[in-house]
Amino acid sequence: MTTLSPADYDAIRLSLKVALTATICSLPAGFAVAYAVTYLRFRGKVVLDVLVNLPLTLPPVVVGYLLLLILGRNGWIGRLLEHAGIRIVFTWRAAVIASAVVGFPLMVRAIRIGMESIDGRLIQASRTLGARWYDTLFTVILPLSIRGLIAGSSLMFARSLGEFGATIIVAGDIPGVTQTIPLAIYDYASSPTSESMALSLCIVSVTISVVVLFFHEILGRRLAWRE
Repeated sequence: MTTLSPADYDAIRLSLKVALTATICSLPAGFAVAYAVTYLRFRGKVVLDVLVNLPLTLPPVVVGYLLLLILGRNGWIGRLLEHAGIRIVFTWRAAVIASAVVGFPLMVRAIRIGMESIDGRLIQASRTLGARWYDTLFTVILPLSIRGLIAGSSLMFARSLGEFGATIIVAGDIPGVTQTIPLAIYDYASSPTSESMALSLCIVSVTISVVVLFFHEILGRRLAWRE
């Protein structure tokens, strides 16, 4: 395997940084949306469900372009951020947002499956004993949703590591700034003389993904054993 260059190490560090940030920032919203879809009754529930899962059906390039329209200088959010002196497009923050949007449906779906597996009698018992909705949420639903939270976080982290289409549109491919592992592999694959470098980063990417999946499986089995 060819020795990795300093730019490759930057891409690896940035990929881990983007994936971790996207996962942590999305976790509270993912839990809230999963809770709303699973336990609450309100008008527009189907619309919310469709909007959450829409990034799964859209090409990532379309997601990236829509984010570019919203966060760019002429976008309604981008214009407000520009006045506040905050720039999102073509920075690592844009890569975080792109990864979060694309991976969010996977996180919500995993958490929702975990919530739907909770015995409804436990929730009913807590309410019968006089617990308020937030007491039930934090003492019953949240602890019993840990496996779903772990599964959703693992899926989103792994998905963020492989995000390419939306990232290259809204964040660009700037070495040392926004270039993640997939973007670096794309650059190497475009050059006939850099196949070995592309293969090296592919091996790194596979290794990281395997470690994440092993962590998910081991932690999930330990929690199942405790239950």
